[in-house]
Amino acid sequence: MSDLRTIIIDGQEIAVDGAMTLIQACEQAGIEVPRFCYHERLSIAGNCRMCLVEVVGGPMKPAASCAMQVRDLRPGPEGQPPQVRTTSPMVRAAREGVMEFLLINHPLDCPICDQGGECDLQDQAMAYGVDFSRFREPKRAVDDLDLGPLVETHMTRCISCTRCVRFTTEVAGISQMGQTGRGEDAEITSYLGETLGSNIQGNIIDLCPVGALTSKPYAFTARPWELTKTESVDVMDALGSNIRVDCKGREVMRFLPRNNDGVNEEWISDKTRFVWDGLRRQRLDRPYVRENGRLRPAEWAEALARAAEAMKGGKVAGLVGDLVPVEAAFALKQMIERDGGSVECRVDGAKLPAGNRSAYVGTAAVEDIDSARSILLVGTNPRDEAPVLNARIRKAWLSGANVFLVGEAVDLTYGFTQLGDGRDSLVRLADEAGSSGCPAPDLVIVGQGALIENDGEAVLGQIMKIVEQASARLLVLHTAAARVGALDAGCVTEGGVAAALDGAKAVYCLGADETEVPDGPTVIYQGSHGDRGAHRADIILPAAAYTEENGLFVNTEGRPQLALRASHPPGEAKENWAILRAVSAALGEALPYDTLAQLRQTLMAEVPVVAAIDEVPVNEWRPVPPEQPGSGEFRNAVRDFYLSNPIARASAVMADLSARARARAEFRDAAE
Repeated sequence: MSDLRTIIIDGQEIAVDGAMTLIQACEQAGIEVPRFCYHERLSIAGNCRMCLVEVVGGPMKPAASCAMQVRDLRPGPEGQPPQVRTTSPMVRAAREGVMEFLLINHPLDCPICDQGGECDLQDQAMAYGVDFSRFREPKRAVDDLDLGPLVETHMTRCISCTRCVRFTTEVAGISQMGQTGRGEDAEITSYLGETLGSNIQGNIIDLCPVGALTSKPYAFTARPWELTKTESVDVMDALGSNIRVDCKGREVMRFLPRNNDGVNEEWISDKTRFVWDGLRRQRLDRPYVRENGRLRPAEWAEALARAAEAMKGGKVAGLVGDLVPVEAAFALKQMIERDGGSVECRVDGAKLPAGNRSAYVGTAAVEDIDSARSILLVGTNPRDEAPVLNARIRKAWLSGANVFLVGEAVDLTYGFTQLGDGRDSLVRLADEAGSSGCPAPDLVIVGQGALIENDGEAVLGQIMKIVEQASARLLVLHTAAARVGALDAGCVTEGGVAAALDGAKAVYCLGADETEVPDGPTVIYQGSHGDRGAHRADIILPAAAYTEENGLFVNTEGRPQLALRASHPPGEAKENWAILRAVSAALGEALPYDTLAQLRQTLMAEVPVVAAIDEVPVNEWRPVPPEQPGSGEFRNAVRDFYLSNPIARASAVMADLSARARARAEFRDAAE
């Protein structure tokens, strides 16, 4: 129940919740208050003092607006609403004094600092700085830290806002960073010189209000005003984090997070942030055809003719990869199934029932994690499968939620109770659900590790039984960004990949790199990188990556989102849907659309659920029969977080991170 209080801010009367801080009340009134240490998703530190305001009738000194609640204000002598001033002479003088103190030791690095143009300290110094300093002492210098290959440090620039310490401790769940010393000797440091062991550590770059923490791979490559900025979505995992793609000319220079409270809040994983160098390497930029056992470059006309020839006169199987937009998956399905072929998107073998959205998506939204009091994880390691979603589970745990796990015991950055590691434990839990002494979850998250074996559908039935008995909500956590959209489009074959490939004369791999195609059929590979799928291919059709074409992606909670083109494909590579349209024309029966807009109209007419952009549809509950699964432990689906798709495997940064993660794991095993 809200505790509404009326206050007056700069002469403007406003009613706000009494639990709000003054800085939040000012934001609600549309008044900007400068800050360095305050961040709405972190605990309050109150140590930069830049957000000072004047409380009328209070002490004759300014108050830190980030640390004072509205309910702490006293009314006027005759019961008038409390008054707050943010532009009074007292406030102005106090902020100028704070800025002068901050600049005592700050170096004059602006011309060579990567934060230039995006620096909070620069902006606030322009507003509150003065053209002189009363301090003549030599500036303090601090040794830089080695935090690993991602975060560059220039600690002399640090203003001790402690945002990085609070993020790594509270959100990322690691304890390597802290502050030592007092006064002039205070400095941010790492425990025993350790590097950061988190896969969301890159967010401290965005949080740092000065140039103390910058991106090491991006260092000295571009200035903000040189970049073209495009809003898009991430495909490195199935969460669909909202991102901004910054390009310099035709090259992607960096990825930054966009705020979306329902999906990723304002965080992204390190793979999302730093995978951009993989977009430049191992690219397929022209068609190839195989002759005498070797691939040779070819023209588009020849490659299309060879592909059409291979597809005629027999069964064709289509495999949909993990990074494919919904439009391309739908076009492949239309092209192949009209000639009696089969299309399959569950290339990892997941037993997800077609046509039952409550079974392959669930009934919960990502945002429901925040309010969950009891969370059951089955066959998943969300720290590797969706790191930002894992941070959300940690936030719920910090708020008092209990977390239970059936599956491999791994470090999830928060406490949990392991109820077992395999199918027997799950069946026992399903049989005892609702009884005393058995945890009744209000949210169940099932990973692909529980569903990729032959008994996956029986496992799913047992999980849905638990959900039903506990009146809980279900979230199916996918590992592939394209999976839900392809399932919505109906890219499934009864019997899975084996049934689709059975008797196939040709196999059309649409970005499918994570499955082995047996010898025999002609393989047509359409994709962006020279990865596993291209090595097996007989015909290669170069396609755009996710930053190089407009496309729809449906995330793990069933939310359709738009990825927008930020740059153009290299060389002769084309957009995915356009290649499929050209192949269908070479087959003699062109698909009935000439533009992406026409394709989307056809798609949304047949699959209306993808038309609700940025909305989470309500899925009708249709439980799968709880059959008896086999025995054995669940194995998590993602074994190497950093090398899970072709773009990541082409990235030198991801290869370095993967090697470091393996070394840490071996060191832990040796220590134990």
